[in-house]
Parts: sequence; structure tokens; C-alpha cells
Amino acid sequence: MTLAFSLFMTEAILVFSPHGSPMRRFSHKVKVRVHWLLQCACLLCAVLGLAAILYNKHLQGKPHFTSWHGLIGLLTVCAVGVQSAAALPLVYHSLAKGWSLAKLKRYHAASGLVAYLLGAVSLLLGMSSVWFTASVSDGVWYLVALCPTLCGLIVMNQVTSAYVAKKRLQS
Repeated sequence: MTLAFSLFMTEAILVFSPHGSPMRRFSHKVKVRVHWLLQCACLLCAVLGLAAILYNKHLQGKPHFTSWHGLIGLLTVCAVGVQSAAALPLVYHSLAKGWSLAKLKRYHAASGLVAYLLGAVSLLLGMSSVWFTASVSDGVWYLVALCPTLCGLIVMNQVTSAYVAKKRLQS
């Protein structure tokens, strides 16, 4: 579920990328719908993964959320849930009286970036577990750890270039 979560969330953000997205020729409205569908799939994977972990820990009689990976993972699932709910005023702008659409988009992008980075940190912490490090060699571990790191940098560049640069131009 973690891999699907990461894939869906990365693709949902990069749908708006003008450089590498297969969606670049579609209208903004279509991109928003695809983003929404991918984020729903991301949230579903996060909730199902959390439920499976909770159920497995319950069956084995192990304590919940005792590691940094577990705590950051729980925080990530909560952040993605809140982020998804907070996106409703972007779709139904009448819900956000007194807020400009541009300001809502900036806040949504910034908080979405934080949720994405929390997911990347959770994934890296999971790769630092005793089980994972015993399962792979050092070289493979570094290659696997490079994936969420590079994806995080790409997503950070996408979000900052799309919103921070525009804000500077407006000032």
C-alpha cells in the first residue's frame, strides 16, 4: 500500500507539471479531475494500509505506533485526510467565503507539499527498519532510498515553481 500511496500521490501532484506529465495537453479542468481521482486513490491506499497494519498488530498483540515510522505514518495519513477535506472549497468555491481562489490554491499546494514530504519521510523511516535493512544489501538500500528522495525534490520543485514564482511575479 505504501508504494501505491507514493505512486498515486506523486502522479496526482505531477499532473499539473508542464514538463513531464502525459496530461500536459489536457485542459485544466480535466487535470483537476484526474488529480482528484488520484488523490482519492491515494487516500484509499493510506486508509487501507493503516487498517491492515492495525489489524495485524492487534492479531499479534504488538503495541501500535511505537516507532518513528509508525508515528510519522499515522501523521501522514491524518494530513492526507485533512488535505483532501480542505480541498473541497477549491472545487466548491462557495464554501470559502472571503477567500480568493488564488490564496486557497497556494495554501492547498503548500499543505499538500507538507503531506507529501511527510509520506516520503515515513517511507524512508520504514526503509531504516531492522527488517528492511536485513532484507537488502547496502547498495540496494541506497538505490531504493534515492527514489523517495528524488521524487520529493521533483515535487518540491514543481510546487515551488508553480506557486512561489507566481507569487513573486504578482508582487
